[in-house]
Amino acid sequence: MLGRILRKYGYRLRSIWTMLAGFDRPLQTLAIFTGRASEGTSVLGVRGTPHRFEVRGAMDTWCVKEALLDRLYERFGFTIEPRWTVMDIGAGIGEFAIAAAGSATQGRVLAFEPFAPSFRLLERNVVLNRIVNIEVFNEAVTGQTRSLGLDVSSGEPAMFESVDLITGEGNDRVPIVSAALGDIVRRLGIDRLDLLKLDCEGAEYDILLNSPPDVIEQVQRIVMEYHDQTTDHTHVDLEQFLVGAGFEVEAFPNPVHPDQIGYLRASRTHLGPANE
Repeated sequence: MLGRILRKYGYRLRSIWTMLAGFDRPLQTLAIFTGRASEGTSVLGVRGTPHRFEVRGAMDTWCVKEALLDRLYERFGFTIEPRWTVMDIGAGIGEFAIAAAGSATQGRVLAFEPFAPSFRLLERNVVLNRIVNIEVFNEAVTGQTRSLGLDVSSGEPAMFESVDLITGEGNDRVPIVSAALGDIVRRLGIDRLDLLKLDCEGAEYDILLNSPPDVIEQVQRIVMEYHDQTTDHTHVDLEQFLVGAGFEVEAFPNPVHPDQIGYLRASRTHLGPANE
């Protein structure tokens, strides 16, 4: 128990230093996290990179920190190569997708974000960073086609969960546009996904477990933030499924919430031929 507490607070202290050293305006970063920032959005520059991001507050800033400063999707995932096709499900304000587009310079990055205010920030951040090899979609991704909404009761866009939309439900369910992964792959003419990234608050189970096998076969690598305790499934179910589908899999629990979230990477035991 003591060890877990020390890891938790040690991680948070290191994260504070990482942000103060990694963003170009440390006083602005402090203002965001102490609630003293001016109303509206702020623009953060990432030192040592050309990247800048318009953020709404602490959680957006934290997401940029994880993707650009901690580089968690590389540590627990893969280094993106120039010709890769990358799909980002749960793109948020675009922190991972924009960094991926900077690496996949001769490839294709497809970013999906269903929450309209986050999607508008994603679009603005694409323009702010002058990214041209990225396509953005104001859609949720599912395993099977159905009507979805977002549960916005938490008040934090980065934590909104997709739910089946039932007529007559309360105001905390916002209807969203959604499409099945198989339909998206066909619609966009994708015959190979070099990297599938997911951070979609539990929807990863539906997307992976319910997509047709021929669609999963097109995926060469996966990196995700998994979310246990959101559905009847856990990341162990995903590990077993992906091993059965021909992947090698590793999981890495989050140091602060090891029983709830973590990262998972998977790569095909025998990768298909690289994109030319």
